[in-house]
Amino acid sequence: MQNIIKINFIIFFLFFGANVVAQQHPSLMLTKVNIVAIRKGCDSLPILKTSYLALKADADEALSTTINVPKPVDGGGGYTHEQHKRNYTSLLNCATVYQITSEKKYADYVKTMLLDYAGKYQNWPNHPKSKSLDDAGKIFWQSLNDYVWQIYAIQAYDLVYDTLNKTERDKIENELFIPILKFFTEDRKVVFDKIHNHGTWNLAAVGITGYVLNKPVYVKKAIYGSNLDGKTGYLAQINKLFSPDGYYMEGPYYQRYALLPFILFAKAIQNYQPELNIFKYRDELLAKAIHTSLQTTYTNKVFFPINDAIRDKTFESIELVYGSNLAYADIKPDADLLDIVQQQNKVIISDAGLKVALAIAQNKAVPFNYQTLWIKDGAKGDEGGIGVLRFGQNIDQQCLVLKASSQGMGHGHFDRLNLLFYDNGTEHFYDYGSARFLNIDTKGGGNYLPENQTWAKQTVAHNTLVVDQTSQYQAQLSLAESNHPTLLYFNNTPKLKVVSAKEDHAYENISLIRTSALLKIDETEKPLLIDVFKVIADKPHQYDLPFWYQGKIVNTSEKIIAQRNNLTALGTDFGYQHLWLNADKKLSSASGFISVLNKNRFYTTHFTSNQPLKIKLVSIGANDPDLNLAEGKAFILSQSDFKNQTFISVTDTHGNTNPVKETVTDASSIITDLKLVEDSITQTTISFKAKDKLYIYQINYQNKNNYINIR
Repeated sequence: MQNIIKINFIIFFLFFGANVVAQQHPSLMLTKVNIVAIRKGCDSLPILKTSYLALKADADEALSTTINVPKPVDGGGGYTHEQHKRNYTSLLNCATVYQITSEKKYADYVKTMLLDYAGKYQNWPNHPKSKSLDDAGKIFWQSLNDYVWQIYAIQAYDLVYDTLNKTERDKIENELFIPILKFFTEDRKVVFDKIHNHGTWNLAAVGITGYVLNKPVYVKKAIYGSNLDGKTGYLAQINKLFSPDGYYMEGPYYQRYALLPFILFAKAIQNYQPELNIFKYRDELLAKAIHTSLQTTYTNKVFFPINDAIRDKTFESIELVYGSNLAYADIKPDADLLDIVQQQNKVIISDAGLKVALAIAQNKAVPFNYQTLWIKDGAKGDEGGIGVLRFGQNIDQQCLVLKASSQGMGHGHFDRLNLLFYDNGTEHFYDYGSARFLNIDTKGGGNYLPENQTWAKQTVAHNTLVVDQTSQYQAQLSLAESNHPTLLYFNNTPKLKVVSAKEDHAYENISLIRTSALLKIDETEKPLLIDVFKVIADKPHQYDLPFWYQGKIVNTSEKIIAQRNNLTALGTDFGYQHLWLNADKKLSSASGFISVLNKNRFYTTHFTSNQPLKIKLVSIGANDPDLNLAEGKAFILSQSDFKNQTFISVTDTHGNTNPVKETVTDASSIITDLKLVEDSITQTTISFKAKDKLYIYQINYQNKNNYINIR
């Protein structure tokens, strides 16, 4: 251990002993001044060493195969698509290994491949599989992938620059990179100036390439926009796409994706133009964005699948590996970021990765601080937000998410006041995410499927209210983008965490108010999820409130008999056409419950209302001829032909099963007698019993100082 600390001190001195000099190569993530220290770290620091060995194994595998630069013909997931993705990864891997080993074979690989691309690129037309002439790439079916390719390729070029002679550099720059810069800024000027993640990738590729090639005009355009007026470009992207809390308007999944070009370009700016203080820009917003991205994950590492999300994406993705490394090394050395890095089990072979690996070797890591937060949305922080309520240690944490944010542009779903609930390391009330098989060519070319529009974006696919079997904002993007929910109340105390929000525009002349809480009482081991969804309307409507759950129903307050054959779809449009109606039961009493066994733990949701309820059990799969839809089950609290409506639910987490020992404990909820005591425009009061102790839970909608009253 003493030897490691001694070596670490040498590395520390080498790392901080000099500043980056512009136009030295390499000069991006891995800089010339720190190469000796990084080489030592790859030998002595455990996480840096294992990360390097894994990268070297990939580089060696690339060297063992013949370089292949095929003419692009395939869509996402097709042969040429995947080959060009492998190529840009291999370029960066081999170039990085060259810097650590000084073995020329790795640099020669990069040189040969870049020269191959340079000899072919200008002869390639716009991609034949593109869906839009304005968004076609040359290497890939959409230009977005071309931007990603360039960001990897230019880093590789920077790493091997000093091994190339002038003739080789001229060919690569003049026949590959300069034509790429012109294609990105001229042919794809609309994308370059677009305030969107595609625009971010474009301008980051242009800006980083401009630095490496010493083309300041391209750097200026990337930072300040095509017209150099700041209305578009990198700084405008930061200003318009992120809230003051660092929340990215398209949602957590796309925040993860968009972070990489933001932080890579920031690192290049910092290295080449430190006087711009880019990491301090807008009150260290990029650091906030990285932290906020991590806060929009559950303790199983998975991002909240809001909007067009791939549901199993975790913070182990390469974007957050870069993000956590740079946030710690270049902005603020928060020790809990080291916990994230340890869970990622890798660092970037770079200046930042060295600093992080050194801190981990010095045992500076502490558990990541998951927080209860109201995360503001909108450039000014005034377009709603995401409420995240957490209770318990990271090892077994409850987490409630209320989505009360803006639309999220074209990737947004029509699900204002959507509720997600996590416990026991998994989802209980979950979100479908997107209808997409990413990069699987046989499934719509790996792109979003038609069912993304007909199902995944529709309101009934989420845990929020549907009026008259019609999606919020009639599923029209322009209408949804013009409005946003409003936060009414947020509270974070040890035993009561509450978020309450209002949506006035999703349906004409209807106000929606959802107040969701985690309440810890003495009688229960885990907090209760208390959810009150109030609807105020000018005339009667049909109301459906779905709860999409994981697990299997094991008990109900009243016997529900499912359909045995001849299933029919629940409706004809707005997602209802994709739902099989498995059972339909009108409650004989004012309240009821459904118990679900999920990951060996019981969840009993008690419910009541101000009007008699009907329970509908549904599953996904109707009108799905190509079998594109994932399995899913929900119970829907339904009410027809009433004006004002309040749905009350209390979810009790209790007991467990042990399949190995064949034991079951606490299979029944201790919550009983759920009642709606009083309900008006200004107040909702409910009561319930826990082991015969009576609790009164009151919401005072117009009293911020006494919004929730419990007795």
